[in-house]
Amino acid sequence: MEVNEESLRQALMKKAVGYDADEQICEFCVDENGQEVLCKKKVTKKHFAPDLSAIKLVLEKYRSELEQTYSKMTDEELLAEKNRLLQLLEEENENAD
Repeated sequence: MEVNEESLRQALMKKAVGYDADEQICEFCVDENGQEVLCKKKVTKKHFAPDLSAIKLVLEKYRSELEQTYSKMTDEELLAEKNRLLQLLEEENENAD
């Protein structure tokens, strides 16, 4: 696995906003030949809540980057970005219900 700045940034953002993951629990039994075989497998979806330390790190690291991006935008671009973000929030709220 190659680790670069973008993969670290994505992992940090995932930790900062929270995520869902599958958790597997496997139970093995010994068969008549003495071999271990899978007898039960339980897969559950687990939610990992946002991590405050990760949120703080994201804000510290990327705030100036975001401020520079937004400060260069025109009023029309800012309005379009606002509408895009509001639409994303609305979609997220619909998906949560």
